[in-house]
Amino acid sequence: MTTRRAALALFALLFAAALCRPAPAAPAPSPAPSPAAKEEAAYALIFGTVWTADNQPAYGVKVRIRRAGQGKGKWEAVSDHRGEFAVRVPAGAADYILQADVKTKAKGPKPEAKVHVDNDERVDVSLHLTE
Repeated sequence: MTTRRAALALFALLFAAALCRPAPAAPAPSPAPSPAAKEEAAYALIFGTVWTADNQPAYGVKVRIRRAGQGKGKWEAVSDHRGEFAVRVPAGAADYILQADVKTKAKGPKPEAKVHVDNDERVDVSLHLTE
């Protein structure tokens, strides 16, 4: 009979503990995003291909992009196995300089191209490497 009382006492204790457990707190509601945050910032796309001297796609070439008139590149991309790269730049009319960052035998200027972007358009460009 004592084991039965002990079992009932244990059951009552567990039941009381379950009832006394605090309820989980409801998660705080997240603030509603503002309409400006919902819209993604407008951008233009500079899409390009890097070619070797023998007209083969150049893999792994770092391309630095900067606005014309600025000294240091602000954006970078690396060409993929097809020689292609793509970079988002802010929308709006602007000129950009693209420069392939490669080491050449001759100490000359690095291959570069200049493109003009209007608003949120896509611009295609090719960079041809020399030996």
